This record gives sequence, C-alpha cells and structure tokens, in this order.
Amino acid sequence: MPVIVLEARDFTSPLFLIRTWEVISSCITVSLVASLEDFELNNNSSNLHFNTFRISCMFTWCFFFILSLLIHIISVIQFHSLIPISWKNFTMTVAVLGALMCFTASVIFPWIIMDYQKVSPRSVAAAVTSGLTLLAYTSESYVLHTQEQRGYMGSLPGLLKTIQLWGGCQMIPLVVEVAGALQDGTHSWQILVTGVSYGVCMLMSLVTLVVILGDFAGRCLLPFDRFLAGFSLTGVLLYMMATVICFTKILQLRDPEQHISSESAGLIIMETVVASITLLAYTLDLAFSIKLLCDRSRA
Repeated sequence: MPVIVLEARDFTSPLFLIRTWEVISSCITVSLVASLEDFELNNNSSNLHFNTFRISCMFTWCFFFILSLLIHIISVIQFHSLIPISWKNFTMTVAVLGALMCFTASVIFPWIIMDYQKVSPRSVAAAVTSGLTLLAYTSESYVLHTQEQRGYMGSLPGLLKTIQLWGGCQMIPLVVEVAGALQDGTHSWQILVTGVSYGVCMLMSLVTLVVILGDFAGRCLLPFDRFLAGFSLTGVLLYMMATVICFTKILQLRDPEQHISSESAGLIIMETVVASITLLAYTLDLAFSIKLLCDRSRA
C-alpha cells in the first residue's frame, strides 16, 4: 500500500504548525527539566513527599510529547484511517486533556521550584516552555473545536467527560500526598473512602473513553445514553461524598489539637478545589444525560 503524505499547502496549515509547536515545546521542557541537577528533592521529611508531584509533572510532559508526536506522524502519512479508533474524538481528547494536564504541570512545577529549589535560568526556561506547551494544546483544542466534524468529544458533554478524566488524574498524586502528610492515623478512613471513590470514578471515565474512541456504543448491553447516565449519577454520588469529606477536613484545620501543618493544609485545599470542579463536571454531565433521555422518550 503506498504511503500518502500531506500536500504542500497542508504543511502550512494552522493545525500542522500547532502540532509541530506542541512536539518541540514539550520536548524542550522534558529536556530542560531532566537536566536540572537541583530538581532532585532533598531526602528530608519536609520535602520527600513532594517527589510525587515531580514525577507527575514529568509523566505529563513525556506522555503528551509521545502522543503528540505519534498523532503528528500519523497525520502526515495519513494512516489514521487504518487505526480502529475514532480519530476525530481521539485527537480532540488528547488536545483538551493535554491542555488541562499541562496547565496543572505549569502551576505545580514553578511552585516546587520556588519553594523547594534554587531558581536558576534553566528552571525558569523550563517553566516558560511548559507554559508554551499549554498554549499550544489550548490552541489545538480551539482549532479542532471550530471544525465541522469535531466528534462527540468536541461537544459540551464530551468536554465535561475530559474534565472528569483530568480530575481523576489529579486525584492520584493528591491522595498520595495527603496520605503521606497525614500520618497520624486519625484521617485514615477518610483517605480510604476518598481514594476508593476517586479510583472508581477514574475507572468509569476510562471505560467511557474507550467506548467512545472505539465506537463501541452500538455493542453495549445497555443503550449508550443510559450507560452514560448511570456512570454520571455514580460519579455525582461518589464525588459528592468525597467533597463533603474534603470540606470536613478543612473544618478540622481550625482545631488546634489536630496539629496539621501548613503544607498538609495546602494539599487538603487543593484536593477540595479539584474535587469540587470534578463534581460540577459530573453534575452538568448528568443533567445533559437526563435531558437526552427525556428527549428520546418523547420522540
């Protein structure tokens, strides 16, 4: 089978240039951060648990660099028709999720550098290129969203599902950090309940994404709209419980007998903010799912 490449005018299209920008800026960010000698945190009790955030930032940049490079290569040689996935939904998901994940990394990385490392020209350059990577993914999301054939993930319910997946990805390092910071055992049941809730919702988001990207909606045992409504309702209930627990821990910060450090308090507030945003995404998604079910029942 002959290899088909883009025409000459396609190499100057906005989408091609933006994806080239993504690959270059993410590669530079990974290279700069990997070359930072001071990025390895000191092995003391106050800094050790922040290694999780460092690993999370590096994973984000490396993961989306690989994905962007693969998408760029496949788009150039026009092999996406041979891949058994919905290409328009896949590229939109990578663009939006990449923008959200790079936004988190662009916030966390300067925070780690300023609070726990010596600020150097190389670390500042890494923070700048991380921001440029965020801008590139945001630009691609906008360009794909303006296209006529943008797929389900380009609609508002699809964007909400991407936010749900982002929230689950952020909860993984946050739960680890909070569990490491609160080692007194008094909050163990709260950490267990919230961790299980985040894990179940993360699994549901991944299953939903696989069904959408693989075009498996017609093969589901249940109608796809009921399938989405059930997942959205479960996510609302679980995140509502987790958010209540997070606000309970915030109220416990005022108790002087708890002896919660300022670093632990910051982690708890971060967890509460992300949980609230994800709960809002699940609530809006549930509203769209109920509206869809009502419209189809009337038809």
